[in-house]
Amino acid sequence: MKFNGLTDEEVEYSRKKHGTNEIPDSQPTTFWEEFKETFNDPMIRILLAIAALMIAMFFFGYAEIYEPVGTIVAVLIVAFVSAKTGVASDMKYRELKDNAKKDHSKVHRNGLVAVIDVDDIVVGDKVLLQSGDKIPADGILIRGSLTVDNSSLNGETEECKKCSADETFEMTDDITGETFVDDHSLFRGTVVFDGEGILDVRKVGPKTMMGKMAEDMQSEELDSPLKVKLSVLATQISTFGYIGAAVIAVLYMLYFIISAGGFAAYTSIGVTGILQDVIKSASLAVVIVVCAVPEGLPLMISLVLMQNTSKMLDHNVLVRKAEGIETAGSLNILFSDKTGTITKGMLEVVGFFTADGNSIEISQLSRHGKLKSLLDLAIGKNAQAMFDANHKVIGGNATEQAMLKFIGEDVYNLLASDEDCVVDCVQSFNSANKFSQAHISSMGRTFYKGAPEKFMSVANKALDIHGNEVELDFDEVNMKINELATKAMRVLAFGYSDKDLQENEINDDVVIIGLVAIRDDVRPEAKEAIDEVKSAGIQVVMITGDRLETAIAIAEDAGLMTEMSDKALTSAELNEMTDEQVKEIIKDIRVIARALPTDKSRMVRICQEMNLVVGMTGDGVNDSPALKRADVGFAMGSGTEAAKEAGKIVVLDDNFRSIKDAIWYGRTIYHNILKFCKFQLVINVAAVLVSAVAPFFGVEEPLKVTHLLFVNLVMDGLGAIMLGNEPALEKYMSEKPRRRDESIVSKAMLTQILIMGIWLTCLSFLFLKMPVFSGLFETKQQHLTAYFVLFIISALFNGFNVRNDGFRIFDGLKLNPGFLRVIFTIVLVQAVIVNAAAVPFPAFVWIGNMFSCVPFGLTGWLVVMALGFTMIPVDMIRKLFVRKNNK
Repeated sequence: MKFNGLTDEEVEYSRKKHGTNEIPDSQPTTFWEEFKETFNDPMIRILLAIAALMIAMFFFGYAEIYEPVGTIVAVLIVAFVSAKTGVASDMKYRELKDNAKKDHSKVHRNGLVAVIDVDDIVVGDKVLLQSGDKIPADGILIRGSLTVDNSSLNGETEECKKCSADETFEMTDDITGETFVDDHSLFRGTVVFDGEGILDVRKVGPKTMMGKMAEDMQSEELDSPLKVKLSVLATQISTFGYIGAAVIAVLYMLYFIISAGGFAAYTSIGVTGILQDVIKSASLAVVIVVCAVPEGLPLMISLVLMQNTSKMLDHNVLVRKAEGIETAGSLNILFSDKTGTITKGMLEVVGFFTADGNSIEISQLSRHGKLKSLLDLAIGKNAQAMFDANHKVIGGNATEQAMLKFIGEDVYNLLASDEDCVVDCVQSFNSANKFSQAHISSMGRTFYKGAPEKFMSVANKALDIHGNEVELDFDEVNMKINELATKAMRVLAFGYSDKDLQENEINDDVVIIGLVAIRDDVRPEAKEAIDEVKSAGIQVVMITGDRLETAIAIAEDAGLMTEMSDKALTSAELNEMTDEQVKEIIKDIRVIARALPTDKSRMVRICQEMNLVVGMTGDGVNDSPALKRADVGFAMGSGTEAAKEAGKIVVLDDNFRSIKDAIWYGRTIYHNILKFCKFQLVINVAAVLVSAVAPFFGVEEPLKVTHLLFVNLVMDGLGAIMLGNEPALEKYMSEKPRRRDESIVSKAMLTQILIMGIWLTCLSFLFLKMPVFSGLFETKQQHLTAYFVLFIISALFNGFNVRNDGFRIFDGLKLNPGFLRVIFTIVLVQAVIVNAAAVPFPAFVWIGNMFSCVPFGLTGWLVVMALGFTMIPVDMIRKLFVRKNNK
């Protein structure tokens, strides 16, 4: 039958009515847009507001310029790095999309076959499909027969057979996983394995399944759990800072009024005097806000994420988007692909048994010489696959390749070189016969390999484990085959006959050598990793395009389905349920089979609506929307570029064990961020209290703005290195996942921050007001310089406290050698600042003046060190009380 196809006029009409085959793309990301996006972060906005206020006060002569300039520089660095990373990622993705648009198709148009761009295809086109072609649109096969690779849509590289339907056949709008493997439907993006046929185009562009996935890809990503938590923290800190600043400013004004002898007496000093006091109060309020807000936190988080992304390469994890690694540690539920992630991604022989039902371990098969020799002949001389020069198996289908790997290259080469073992007649496997056969004249035997049912219909004899011929026990064989079928194993039978090869027939004297079980088996390390991830309180759901029975068997072997309440659903069953119904049973779901790309995206969305942090693994174009929508997408290293671009993390070895390591390191990063927050917020609380209360005790500005700059930027940046490299601890994997909206600062953490902050405040006033300490110094400026040193040294000793919630605060220092290096570096830098004025060079004198520091004696340094060390025993006492109360 000849197809004339559409005319040019009909093409235009169809395009106007049904649209084009072009899949709309989102607008390219620009550097400026990404740069501006940084300033939507609440913490960044607070920092900029403070910087603007400090700049205004600088112009009026009431503030130093160092703090706002340092803050702005830090913000610009964060914004620049974030923008550059975002644009680079987007450009790679668009290069991928542009390359995809170069695909062409052969279409019947105007009575001829024309080669056109896939974007120009319209509904009603008759597309000629041949082996290797990528299907350009959704439709129905109306002529010929094909085998199709649907892996781009369902992740399974099975050969799906398609036969022609009448042109009146209607394509269903209710697409399920079963639709991909039906008899007639073809989908854009899938590939023709073999055959030739005509596609009648029914859906184009956004209406195709691929188009719907592209639409999902353009949806806005949710904020990462870390960003949500930081937003909450920023709000809490800013509220604390602003309210505290306002209260202190009012109290300071009351202090002036009371000191003057009352309101009437105070007003008598005149407008100029009152204005000066108002400016002093406002200046103090600004210092309070500067102390309260952790300027170094955004930069610290960027540094911590950057440091740990390089570590993850040692665990076969490539982090594309830095926030992804921290998010991995916050997962509540993980949707995992089956093939290649939980399983090995290739068929292999996993069992051997004789026809009398006796199993023989694969490793022990060589001890059964006769059986092994006959089995090697039935495989090695009866296969379309072979070993190439690089020792890799090529040719044949996946089953034949698995069989050749089973006997090994040495046996294969030995059989190939044996001149007494030459095949003179062969018939290859075909779907009609379901077996292959090869005759070796020198042995006078024909060897068979094929489906067990073909042998059961003619065989009467079989070999036992000793290689002796015995009567075939049909019931035993069938029982064993059925048992293996429940474990998603395919069974192949092998036999031999003493007669010549008969085309399309198995001789009636055939003797069954034995049977093997084949499966894409569960990775041993994946099973262990799944158990660890489940122990970490993370729900693991296997989501696959495979059939339900196979998926359940794999899930049971992998340890995913262990309870009676565990549920396995098909895509069709899932689509019959409303979102609310799914939410009711989601905690029990362990398997989703015959899954559509839209099923994956839907499950991610539903879980996120339940406030769960969601992970998704995938390797195909079909997985890309769900990978992008998930809080963290794990793309497989062997997968498509589209999947890698959509994911935040690339698992280079496709192994579930590496996903577990990403979760472990994600939790480690979060713990290190918590450690840093405790380290920094203790400093901030103390700085706020000291700066707020000191004026009432006659000490104005015990901490200068430049001191606060040193604390919030220099020390915090180094503190990020100091605590960001803390080692990963096994105990992190036994903790429960954190909620998306959970505050970074827990009650226990807040208690620690307040107690240590208050102690540092008390220590400050003891040092500032007690004569025993002030008497150690010749001048007031030396005393205040020593206090600056005390404040920093105390904070550094507190760095040991935050390393461990217990008493083993010095454990693991060898695993984080940078910790002590940073401490010594900070002490050295501070010593240089303090003693800079003693060096007769203008630059050093300028440094000393900028920090308002002058040199002081060794006794002062020793006293400061001793007082700073008290941070450790005080926190030990706190931990002791906490432990007693928890018992």
